[in-house]
Amino acid sequence: MQIVTVEELQKRLRGLPDNPRIVTSGNMAVPLEALAAVDEAVPAYVLHALNAPKGLPDREGVTVETCFVGPGMRHHPRLRYVPSRLSLVPLLYKRSLPPDVVLVHCAPPVDGQVSLGLEVNVLPAAIEACRARGGLVVAVLNPRMPYTFGDAQVPVEHVDLAVEVDAPLASHLPVPPDADSAAIGQIVASKVLDGATMQLGIGAVPDATLAALVGRRGLRVWTEMFSDGVLALDAEGALDPDHPLVSSFVFGSQDLYDWLDRNPRVRMLRTEKTNDPGLIAQQRQMTSVNTALEVDLFGQANASRINARIHSGFGGQTDFIVGALHSPGGQSFIALRSWHPKADCSTVVPLVDEPVTSFQQSAFVTEHGVAELWGRSEREQCHDIIENCAHPRVRDDLWEEAHALGLA
Repeated sequence: MQIVTVEELQKRLRGLPDNPRIVTSGNMAVPLEALAAVDEAVPAYVLHALNAPKGLPDREGVTVETCFVGPGMRHHPRLRYVPSRLSLVPLLYKRSLPPDVVLVHCAPPVDGQVSLGLEVNVLPAAIEACRARGGLVVAVLNPRMPYTFGDAQVPVEHVDLAVEVDAPLASHLPVPPDADSAAIGQIVASKVLDGATMQLGIGAVPDATLAALVGRRGLRVWTEMFSDGVLALDAEGALDPDHPLVSSFVFGSQDLYDWLDRNPRVRMLRTEKTNDPGLIAQQRQMTSVNTALEVDLFGQANASRINARIHSGFGGQTDFIVGALHSPGGQSFIALRSWHPKADCSTVVPLVDEPVTSFQQSAFVTEHGVAELWGRSEREQCHDIIENCAHPRVRDDLWEEAHALGLA
């Protein structure tokens, strides 16, 4: 690993092939200062990142590419969305999406290894694919990045160039849940037993679920991401003290980052492990909690698209649903409000008309109750979705549609 200035890095970048693919840390770990230097040095390139925040370069010549669309890409005029389950994204780097450069945001080296900190995810696979084809691996070394263990640790000899910065990390303060989300969280939590292994997605409902679990004991965490809710579980003694917390990326408050730094209880693993349905199935009482934009009377969920336009992507939802249902005592919930506050419409629809993200969950949960799905006939499922989950103002209309669909 050679420490260089930004100007020296830019000189190397100017020698790249035309329109290179640059894979960078996503979520809360995008090294925006270094990315600005890349953007200045490279006239045209493909920028590949998962769930990227706002602040990405937006000009002619820059194509943003992703398998999970974040707020920084959602309305980008040159978005290239590549559909893929998150567990399979690493394979793409060996096949159809080979990286020319990997730009990672790291904690400075300890004992000959840098740490990917908050964002492991698909980056180890990207580094391997890049090195295999003679590409350039660049580390941005930031003392404010938490040093995490597991697959986050990368030998310094696997890094070609490093740029030193001292910049604050993007953070996200937890927000108290609204009344509906709090109610949903309480309902989901009531279905979770002591000793369960938890995976929760992103959003108010998963956060509210974690907040409602503080009275449990012996909980484990095997997830693709976690946020500040885990701090509260730890403080209340809800977590199994003898089992590591497994995740692939983290985002939240500075308090969370401080807790994460050099914490031996946290194992940051690559996506091929955290999202492998076979490994997920081996976790005891694996409980998966995710959300959706809408669900239908057939038990299908759309968490990806709005009016056919990509909003996010498959992410890890399908990986964890399959894994959880194969786990002894496992459960998988899709939890969402019954009424979409911004669109002012029901989130329970007769038939999803967007591409389906997932299906065959254990149950749907809204603030009104639970619709058990697994092991029930389609008519029984439909009945409980309407009566237990749908908003009361649309139930009569949904029953009419259910008759037309042969579900009643």
